[in-house]
Amino acid sequence: MRLLVGEVVEREDHPVVRKVSLVRVPIRLGEDVFADGAISAAKRDYLVKSLRAFRLLIDVYGVPRYRCCATSAMREATNSAEVIARVEMETGVDIEVIGGREEGGLISSTFWTQDLLKDRSYLFIDVGGGSTELTWLEKGRRVRAASFKVGTVRMLAGKVKAHVWPEIAAFLEGLRAEHGPMVAVGTGGNINRIFKENGNRYGEPLLRSDIRRHRDRIAAYSLEDRVKLLRLRADRADVIIPAADIFLRVMEEAGIEEVFVPKVGLADGIVYDLYMRQHGHRRYAHSAPYDVPA
Repeated sequence: MRLLVGEVVEREDHPVVRKVSLVRVPIRLGEDVFADGAISAAKRDYLVKSLRAFRLLIDVYGVPRYRCCATSAMREATNSAEVIARVEMETGVDIEVIGGREEGGLISSTFWTQDLLKDRSYLFIDVGGGSTELTWLEKGRRVRAASFKVGTVRMLAGKVKAHVWPEIAAFLEGLRAEHGPMVAVGTGGNINRIFKENGNRYGEPLLRSDIRRHRDRIAAYSLEDRVKLLRLRADRADVIIPAADIFLRVMEEAGIEEVFVPKVGLADGIVYDLYMRQHGHRRYAHSAPYDVPA
């Protein structure tokens, strides 16, 4: 769970989302949902406390507009309506549950804030706790998108259905047949950490072999030593391995050898979306076709 306070800096060709503050709280609603189907009272109370703190920070920073989005765990929780109502009553924050397609759309919309070649096509790969979003962009326009129920927390819980991987393979096979060799953009905290571990400079691609090498190196350590010796956060130490496995599998199925890692994610996409809906049509040529599905 993240609170991103972002400041949008306008450039001639595209806006840039500058992080003013980023607060991260490891609640992991999916641990309950993927195992039992519902959010426990303990997790619900933790969520309430966290959003109460987030709301205070929003007020302190004088944020004029904000949006609170929930993804796969809340989408699948049988008691999500009850939890959302309780949160709104106790914090004043309205949680909006977004579908996988919109989640992917928000993430890939950050394409316009990055120093990527705008006339090229990219496969955006976002690996979360409960789902993986794959989005195909051609010159910044979303052409194809799909959300699959495979994520880091779901994998740790052993709750990935057997049919998911063939579905991913079929989706990627279709893209390969139509477009040939692809270039990937990877988002999410785990691929960012692997990028950092590899020592890449900003703008340099991360090779599939690099991901494999760091995945195997980290996996050789116990969870305790990953925190003590490798200095991974406790809530990163376990999920980084399944995240690497998902990236490797997707890249292999797509025939992709390298991935660009621009250090953005869903929170950046939400900030960009809020800005574009208010100002985009006035300044940027690409704002007319800009669209995030409902």
